[in-house]
Amino acid sequence: MKRMIVFVLIVLVFLGRSVEGGEVADQVSFEREILIGKAYLNIPIKNVGDRNIGDTKDEKDFVRLLADGEMVQEFNLSFATDQVDWWAFVDVSDYMGQTLTIRLDSGKGIRAEDMELIHQTDKIKGWRELYKEKGRPQLHFTSQRGWINDSNGLVYYKGQWHLFYQHNPFSRNWGNMHWGHAVSSDLLQWEELGDAIFPDELGTIFSGSAVVDWNNSAGFQKGDEKTIVCFYTSAGGYNPWSKGKKYTQSIAYSTDGGRRFTPYAKNPVIGHIVRGNRDPKVFWHEETGHWVMVLFLDKGMLGFFVSDNLKDWEETSRIDGFHECPELFELPVDGDEGNKKWVLYGAKGDYFIGEFDGRKFTPDGEIIPFTYGDCFYASQTWNDVPKEDGRRIQIGWARVVIPEMPFNQMLNLPLELTLRNTDEGVRMYAVPVREFDNLRGKKYSFKNEKLVAGENLLKGIESEFFDIVAEIEVGDAKHIEFNVRGVKIVYDVGKAELTANEKTAPVKAIDGKIRLRILADRGIREVFANDGRIYMPLGKFTETADKSLELFARGGVAKVVGLDVYEMKSIWSAKSPK
Repeated sequence: MKRMIVFVLIVLVFLGRSVEGGEVADQVSFEREILIGKAYLNIPIKNVGDRNIGDTKDEKDFVRLLADGEMVQEFNLSFATDQVDWWAFVDVSDYMGQTLTIRLDSGKGIRAEDMELIHQTDKIKGWRELYKEKGRPQLHFTSQRGWINDSNGLVYYKGQWHLFYQHNPFSRNWGNMHWGHAVSSDLLQWEELGDAIFPDELGTIFSGSAVVDWNNSAGFQKGDEKTIVCFYTSAGGYNPWSKGKKYTQSIAYSTDGGRRFTPYAKNPVIGHIVRGNRDPKVFWHEETGHWVMVLFLDKGMLGFFVSDNLKDWEETSRIDGFHECPELFELPVDGDEGNKKWVLYGAKGDYFIGEFDGRKFTPDGEIIPFTYGDCFYASQTWNDVPKEDGRRIQIGWARVVIPEMPFNQMLNLPLELTLRNTDEGVRMYAVPVREFDNLRGKKYSFKNEKLVAGENLLKGIESEFFDIVAEIEVGDAKHIEFNVRGVKIVYDVGKAELTANEKTAPVKAIDGKIRLRILADRGIREVFANDGRIYMPLGKFTETADKSLELFARGGVAKVVGLDVYEMKSIWSAKSPK
């Protein structure tokens, strides 16, 4: 039987030698040739610490993959030798039967024989434990390996919700930005398809959006399958390959339903404008019949652009107010299709309500706060949701460090956004998508129960994952307190404020009552007050041994009008890892 793995080790020692795109001093280089016969290359990783918003500056080993002498991938990492913390993987199935060259540049005493640690497998290492790890959130999306942050390229096509995201496959820290890719038919269970867009000579792949080109305006379509076009920032200068280049905007497209993406040969489609211009949000504007892009420019400035073909763009206006990751969409007020408003927001989620004519946005008033928690950023909403569904669905980056795992960070729950009239004017509401009701398991119900100090109404109820829906009459109590697996969520009746994780939100009692919904997962509790008027995502890892719930009042008596507590099933429960 022929062996499918052949390797050649070449040791090259250069001090201060030049490499593609940059200078690497005091490096030892190793090369290994591998005949690809299995789907994955597994690479040993050593952790160098956790950063919530860090970078890989301490990860100084560089790996380059070459096919026929041409570089196809480049990334930095911390290569493990004696102690392997976890295994990163590279999908090399496209190179089956070909010989790849792996070049490793390191300055920390790696030996030639350590290159043998890189090996091929048909499945990623540890696949049997995928989604079952002790630190894996069970209601929130996480990637199989590595770091994730911003949601990107949210688009619906042929029954599937496509979710792209900022991904570092080779570290628990930020860096090496790729676009990861997953799909779902129900916004709950996700199939990870692997990285879709890779760093190249224009830069690493920063945030952006995606559309379905229904009318083939870009001319990429082949056959009957409509083209999915992704827009992203090529972050020049973030990898040695792109040394000396600046931030520009690029596109990649798929003609096979979103399984393979090809960078446009004439990238970038928008050249450098100013400093860190980035994060293009693109959508079709029906009234004017053209494509619209909103782009972060610099110092709180957003720019608006239009195009007929997704390739050539004209700037039409600018507006101040938001930092990076812009989003723009239209919603009916109180469900009235004859009364619609546009919502414009940036990475924090705080938003303008106003008018948009396809070229210029005009706000109705001041910026309005969206979230009151501590772990929400860089959200986006899905494009191309069918009219029969009609929802505006958002997902953001929940900035929570996940300790001791080969993956880090998670995404927030998918939320349905609506506009409603309030006594403060039109405001955006956010609630978990209705699909989460399908994860509800065992139910505990309470009605017309008194809440007093020292008496825990929820004593004896234990689980890791909860969906709690409560309507509480505040009565003469001074405080009403939930303790959800170690996270205290306290309502101050006199101040009309909800406080948790040192964050505070204004919550008015309506007819003497407050309504709360709390979804609890590993590392995060997402709180929705008064039917989604207030949204508080709260990030905190607590001991998994603490599965308790508490609910009581202090300084007086309150009353539970209605309370349902559901134990929740995992979004991964039906998952069969590949």
